[in-house]
Amino acid sequence: MSRHRIGFWYRFTAVLAKPPLVVLFKRDWRGMENIPADGGFITAVNHNSYLDPLSYAHYQYNTGRVPRFLAKAALFKGSFVGAVLRGTGQIPVYRESADAAAAFKAAVEAINKGECVAFYPEGTLTRDPDMWPMEGKTGAARVALLTRAPVIPVAQWGANEAMPPYAKENKLRLLPRKTLKVLAGPPVDLSAYYGKEPTADVLRAATDDIMAAITALLAELRGEPAPAEPYNPKKARAAARRKAQEDEK
Repeated sequence: MSRHRIGFWYRFTAVLAKPPLVVLFKRDWRGMENIPADGGFITAVNHNSYLDPLSYAHYQYNTGRVPRFLAKAALFKGSFVGAVLRGTGQIPVYRESADAAAAFKAAVEAINKGECVAFYPEGTLTRDPDMWPMEGKTGAARVALLTRAPVIPVAQWGANEAMPPYAKENKLRLLPRKTLKVLAGPPVDLSAYYGKEPTADVLRAATDDIMAAITALLAELRGEPAPAEPYNPKKARAAARRKAQEDEK
């Protein structure tokens, strides 16, 4: 199956976004050979800054295989941003509603048409204090097992140094000039899960394999070992409550 054409809106957005990215940031891009030249596939990407979708999109645009992101449905309504999202074929996610499954259906259809769908498996900016990927949600694994499309893990680092997540002031820290690092790895081997009933345990195991691949790539980018277990916000909050109760005694 041939690659999906980039189209007017993606090229228009690139004309606007690429010049400031090239001028303001240095780049360290690796692993582009792992992006499939043809056919549908999934990318699974870590998320550590409001800026990193631009960094990752720039990287993948230059491979000729543009991603379709899953984005909050509210962003599609009106405005220039909504027009760009609609024009570039991004996929709206309707959270907390009966329409939530529509995003996964659209993702499956896009992949079957030979497109790339990008997932942020963490579902939000990482809450890990040291900026490692958190425990992932199972959406990417669910779509991967339905389509059996290649899942390409992608790690990125550097956008968080220019725009740290959850900072009190969300302003760019451009100096000294930051390096936007992106590294794509080989497909995650999920063949052990093919043909199995997509139970919660199966989806969790497949998701853990995807997140482990992303984390290993990030450790390579950062040049330091990753934690033994991914950060789990619920467990962290529970541990904080227990500690607070013990301190009160």
